[in-house]
Amino acid sequence: MKSTNITWHEGDVTRDDRARLLGQRGACVWFTGLSGSGKSTVAVALEKALLHAGRAVYRLDGDNVRHGLNANLGFSAEDRDENIRRIGEVARLFADAGLICLCSFVSPYRAARDNVRRLHEDAGLPFFEVFVDAPLDVLEQRDPKGLYRKARAGEIKNFTGLDAPFEPPAHAELVLPTHTLRVEQSVEQAAAMLRDAGVIDA
Repeated sequence: MKSTNITWHEGDVTRDDRARLLGQRGACVWFTGLSGSGKSTVAVALEKALLHAGRAVYRLDGDNVRHGLNANLGFSAEDRDENIRRIGEVARLFADAGLICLCSFVSPYRAARDNVRRLHEDAGLPFFEVFVDAPLDVLEQRDPKGLYRKARAGEIKNFTGLDAPFEPPAHAELVLPTHTLRVEQSVEQAAAMLRDAGVIDA
């Protein structure tokens, strides 16, 4: 059911006001990739590096969000899309507040990610899609949560990358092949992307 009888209420504090206070522009960095690819690892390290550089940053992680905001969602195609839609809205609010919002989600469907991109771009907010990539055999060797093992054993159905699809980004701003890059190298490439776009200074 859609909300009715609602009106957007403008405030007296502008995005430029918040940018002057924080000394940065808000933005969303969206890490997508299969389980075990290193999305959360890179996002955690990037968050720490940006914070140490004096940047206002906040990280949203797939598992963490499902403990609260999206606790009522499962892993059907419809629930996955709703999961990403909600996170996209939250990320846009963080970016509008002037924070650099780091989002690490499998987000397997290109259309859902494109909707999040459009949400930010329509609001005039920078959006960066980062494809965290590694071969499936490497991911199964890593398997930090034991999910591939469980999926291969039939304990998890519709597991992305095995019996459910993952649609790689067609035009990602950055691709991180984590089977060949160290975490520090991935962080530096992501930070350079933000510097080049003028989100943070040198």
